[in-house]
Amino acid sequence: MSPLLVLGVIALAVALYVIGVYNDLQTIKTRIVASIQEIGNQLKRQANLIPNLQESVKAYLKHEKDVYTMLTNARTAVDKAVKDKSMASAEKASNQIQSLLPKIQVLVESNPQLQANETIGQFMEELRDTADKLMYSRRTLIDLSQDFNVKLVTFPTNLVANAFGFQPEKGLETPLTGSHTKVSDKETKDVKVSL
Repeated sequence: MSPLLVLGVIALAVALYVIGVYNDLQTIKTRIVASIQEIGNQLKRQANLIPNLQESVKAYLKHEKDVYTMLTNARTAVDKAVKDKSMASAEKASNQIQSLLPKIQVLVESNPQLQANETIGQFMEELRDTADKLMYSRRTLIDLSQDFNVKLVTFPTNLVANAFGFQPEKGLETPLTGSHTKVSDKETKDVKVSL
């Protein structure tokens, strides 16, 4: 083999390597931008979804609470009628129960399984799902930024990165010092959602 051919093969291999590293760095950089956009997407989802779900749950629980309130009032009226032993109290209790029955029937027919815990369970599932998606999006950004930055400082990819002016990616910007680097007693307790 001639020395010129060997130099040509080496030059071609180096050129292909440089192109490959350049394309790899550009691909990771593009994925970093996409992961930042996904974080924004999930934050928007959270901003839109959670208040709507919370209002739905509140409305559902209020709806169910009204039924329980009507039932409690009817039961109180019956107890009062029993204690008073008066016809007027008994008639009042009877009327209260009679007016309550159609309302309960409509509720049961429209919602055969009135179970607030399922609604709350759905609400909590949506909260968890949104938090998981945000966490995953942030983790993706951290991982991609780490991979990109490692390539910028390791040999021989750092030669190509420096030649083309690639700069380190910040990833998820977080100060390295401050109260967020410590966990307080309050933060170790379970979070409670209040409706």
